[in-house]
Amino acid sequence: MIIDESFECTGVNNENDSHDNGNIEPCDCCGGYYRSVDERDEKENITMTEDIFRRLQQRLDMYSLGFPATETGIEITILKKLFSQKDAEMFLDMSPLLEEPQAVAQRLERPVDEVAGQLEDMAKRGLLFRLRKETSVKYGAIPFMHGLIEFQVKRFDRELGDLIKQYYAQGLDRAIAGVEGLFLRTIPVEKSIVPEHHVAAFDDAVALIKKNDTIAVAECLCRKGNKTIGKGCDKPMENCFMFGSMARFYIENNLGRQISIDEAIDILRKSQEAGLVTQPATTQNPGGMCNCCGDCCLILGAIKKLPKPAEHVFSNYQASIQREDCTGCEICLDRCQMEAIAMDKDGIAQVNLDRCIGCGLCVTTCPAEAITLLLKPDAGRRILPTTGGEQMMQIAKNRGMI
Repeated sequence: MIIDESFECTGVNNENDSHDNGNIEPCDCCGGYYRSVDERDEKENITMTEDIFRRLQQRLDMYSLGFPATETGIEITILKKLFSQKDAEMFLDMSPLLEEPQAVAQRLERPVDEVAGQLEDMAKRGLLFRLRKETSVKYGAIPFMHGLIEFQVKRFDRELGDLIKQYYAQGLDRAIAGVEGLFLRTIPVEKSIVPEHHVAAFDDAVALIKKNDTIAVAECLCRKGNKTIGKGCDKPMENCFMFGSMARFYIENNLGRQISIDEAIDILRKSQEAGLVTQPATTQNPGGMCNCCGDCCLILGAIKKLPKPAEHVFSNYQASIQREDCTGCEICLDRCQMEAIAMDKDGIAQVNLDRCIGCGLCVTTCPAEAITLLLKPDAGRRILPTTGGEQMMQIAKNRGMI
């Protein structure tokens, strides 16, 4: 049989299985059908484009708290807004292991200048992480959170805000809640701890700030995202801290500004006075620290939906109210971000320990000083991962990835 080279077999064994209405002919070689190469190439290009973004979603789902697929495919729409196909291909060729452009170019068998230019361009757009050290520049893949989405803080628009809101409702919230507090943790307001209780350095926000030489502050992505879609609150915006190499990345890419230790402490205290929950990364040496509200924060919002938020946060404290001292002013109800405090039938505040995350915001504004923050019993305390690498390993284990 002479085969026309402008046609190739589709591998479809039943004419009715094909959704094409034209250029389909029976194939003598396999009993299936074939279509013209031009038409096949067009369809394959579309399929390959869709496949690259699905592969990108699956890769991101392996990192940190994940990037789950949804029934609607909204996650692919988000990726297509952030990445070109060329970007996606490069991201898939990278890993969180930082590499110099020369090593990437050698591995991909591409010119070094071309690869270096693409890596730098992607880092500037927040699609890769970049680490500069003396004469060395290295790049690596990043998670969706913390990473891709936070690095869009200066480019966040209404379209992305709407997409994230939809994605959050369709699965991202459950992914966040599912890591059991291993992403961010709650630490108490400094003034909420009674002096006789020693506070570990990793539970002291001021101590965490003071141990860092390089500090950047950026706008809160969660509150900014809500503002773009006409929602959210009026809490202070610029109070997300980055430390060390992450701070330098933010400064280099104009995602935040460098600040002194004194300014950072001032911002921290004003944030806590405004009723924001201080949440560093869940390690003893965090690379960042957020100040969050229950109205906008993706993390607090995810656990707030649960019946027992206290089981899903990494916190060693809980509030306690002395009934005889409570005047029933209800200030603590407004301060609590988890709806953990309610008034009983006698008009006295009471704490639902299943919902209390130990932030201490209720303590600092109680005019009767009826609320104290206490260490949980030994059985309720948790040991922090030492490093970010250990943190990510524990998240991966919890998610069944390893």
